[in-house]
Amino acid sequence: MTDYLQKILRARVYDVARETPLDPAPNLSQRLNNQVWLKREDLQPVFSFKLRGAYNRMVQLPVEDLQRGVIASSAGNHAQGVALSARRLGCRSVIVMPKTTPEVKIRAVRALGGEVVLHGETYDECSAEAQKRCDAEGLTYIHPFDDPEVIAGQGTIGMEIMRQSKEPPDAIYVAVGGGGLIAGISAYVKQLWPETEVIGVEPIDADAMTQSLRCGHRVELEKVGLFADGVAVRKVGEHTFDLARRYVDRMVTVDTDAICAAIKDVFEDTRSILEPAGALAIAGLKQDVADRNLEGKRLVGVACGANMNFERLRFIAERAELGEEREAMFAVEIPEATGSLRALCRCLSDRSLTEFSYRMTEGVRAQIFIGVQVNNQQDRFALVEHLSNNGFPCLDLSDNEFAKVHLRHMVGGRLPKSAREACAGDCSELLYRFEFPERPGALMNFVTSLHPSWSISIFHYRNHGADTGRIVVGVLIPKTEMDGWTSFLSALGYAFWEESKNPAYSLFL
Repeated sequence: MTDYLQKILRARVYDVARETPLDPAPNLSQRLNNQVWLKREDLQPVFSFKLRGAYNRMVQLPVEDLQRGVIASSAGNHAQGVALSARRLGCRSVIVMPKTTPEVKIRAVRALGGEVVLHGETYDECSAEAQKRCDAEGLTYIHPFDDPEVIAGQGTIGMEIMRQSKEPPDAIYVAVGGGGLIAGISAYVKQLWPETEVIGVEPIDADAMTQSLRCGHRVELEKVGLFADGVAVRKVGEHTFDLARRYVDRMVTVDTDAICAAIKDVFEDTRSILEPAGALAIAGLKQDVADRNLEGKRLVGVACGANMNFERLRFIAERAELGEEREAMFAVEIPEATGSLRALCRCLSDRSLTEFSYRMTEGVRAQIFIGVQVNNQQDRFALVEHLSNNGFPCLDLSDNEFAKVHLRHMVGGRLPKSAREACAGDCSELLYRFEFPERPGALMNFVTSLHPSWSISIFHYRNHGADTGRIVVGVLIPKTEMDGWTSFLSALGYAFWEESKNPAYSLFL
């Protein structure tokens, strides 16, 4: 361990890396009732800590090895570190990346001069391919985590945290994939601050280090989740496991929703957007505070990466509120009768809705899919009880993965046969799209302004986080009341478009 301490002190990382700030997180600190700091490794030139270890390993290679070139296997951040280091050192770099790697990381590696080879779906498949090419082409393999010099390079983060902290933090939270980052930080911090806890964080579906420490030997996972692709490793390193076993105090596992919520938390404090693996430590910090009821502690979370496809933000934004338990999803049962929807809206009049999907069905009862903002889990349970007590049986879907990923986008179907027959000759289903100012109560005001004799056959609303709300409404209007409908539209004051002849409506609704 003395050797690791010396390696970290001698590590050459600042030719390419910068000393990143240890920034306070005021919003998160206030919410958690602890002092929270973020170690901003997302501010590195490649938006990740990985270049520290890569450069420290490569700068110590003999000249003849550099002339032949290097090869690495990586989901992206280590790849960028190797590519940038190779450009600085003037050597060739070949990077084997999983086919699932976000496009932003592939483009970044190529922009740095790296030769990208896409192979397999996990780090382990890439590693095998890289080793094969290494032997065939005489390249030097730069391991992303299980190399003493790589570990030492990452350990300089611990050295910076110590230098930047006025007093030792109570705990440092570190994302864990193969283990290089937490091995380096713990190898340094525990030598000088033995009372400071070093806590690893993994996704629940990629918890190789958690299982390995529990079993006392390295465990290889049969499969790993790919949401936090930067830590999607089936087996931790030999060196990293040995160091973690000696110096890591505990492991915390978190789910996808918690990671998404942590991305939002960091954005609110810094206006920076971390990738899922980059926000992993912050998600674990929050989980540990809740599990142990921590208060008044000095806590550091290592924000270790910010390489993410822009397109993933849609999914993250949807799941962040669920991760914070500030959104709930329900299946609510109502009588299939005129006025039922209005009565339900009265029950929800003081709530901000995020989603509302309804389609008229056969039978005497109908199911409505609702997303609604809540304050916490207790508020969610209270809302279920409130709806049930008012005659609207309610199923809580907030923890239902199928509902969260698929069902919320699938509610629909065609007008029931009985309703079509009832409309024939007397009324018709009209489909309209509306836009209105997004403010509390605006959606409910729209519903209650509809004439009681008009049956709503379709209703879909989704909060897009914008100033303008959008809804689609299908109504059954008797022909004798068409003038009244026209007058209603004119007096409403909202922008609207008729979609009754839209081919998508004809095909699916």
